[in-house]
Amino acid sequence: MVTPASDPQPRRKGARRMSEIPPAVLQNLHDGREETITLVEWLAIDVRRLARAVGSSDAIVRAGLDTRAAAHLASAADRLAGDGVMARSHGMGEAIHAALDGHRQREHVLSALGAHTSDMVRSWAAYARMADPALDLPARLTVMLPVAADRHMAVRECAWEALRPHLAKDLSAAIATLEPWVRDADANVRRCAVEATRPCGVWTLHLNELKADPSPALPLLEPVRSDPSDYVRRSVGNWLNDASKSRSDWVRTVCVRWERESPTAETAWTVRHALRTLTKPTKAGRRAPRKA
Repeated sequence: MVTPASDPQPRRKGARRMSEIPPAVLQNLHDGREETITLVEWLAIDVRRLARAVGSSDAIVRAGLDTRAAAHLASAADRLAGDGVMARSHGMGEAIHAALDGHRQREHVLSALGAHTSDMVRSWAAYARMADPALDLPARLTVMLPVAADRHMAVRECAWEALRPHLAKDLSAAIATLEPWVRDADANVRRCAVEATRPCGVWTLHLNELKADPSPALPLLEPVRSDPSDYVRRSVGNWLNDASKSRSDWVRTVCVRWERESPTAETAWTVRHALRTLTKPTKAGRRAPRKA
């Protein structure tokens, strides 16, 4: 099983532009010796160099990655280098899965990749696990739980994005299986359950069933409507804001009920965030009506 990497040393200041990335930092990112801090740094990584560094690293070789599998990863990175960042991540995950198919040390290698210093490599490992067609939904959630709790936001984003296509195949079962996640002690896990089922999502497929009828997802939203973590509440608000674009009536009704049943500052914040599209100023300078 993938285990979250341990906490790193105090973080440096991240670069906002590629030109601002210090050469030594950029080399470390290419070589997998350092985590990214910003999206700009993630985009700056040369996937070809990183794949070769991973394939020859002592820790991964000791875990069991052989020269044939390493060459497969390098070839995949060459092929994917010109693709978008998400396509590269999916592609590298599929390449890792293919390279390790039937490999005697498959689990050891995946665990080593899942604990790698590089957040990008840990994301590849997440997609590699999701590429296994033999896993049923409970098994997928089991292997992705520590990925959802990863210390790095980029890896956590990949956790819900990698799960989403599998959840979409049977949303009723997915929501029931995810319910324990919204009661997990880790805010990152609670947020992942919400993000994974957002009706519209971000840079990922839409869940048309929930766009048409968001109500089946209430068991995931209600327990965290007044969550102590603003990270989680923001996700809940975003979920409802997504739903408001197709079912504004339902979202207004839920928000009115939540304010009545849970008169806390946290719930009030969630409701405001959920209704931000419905209550934004119109062209005439007036706000759209807010009613049940």
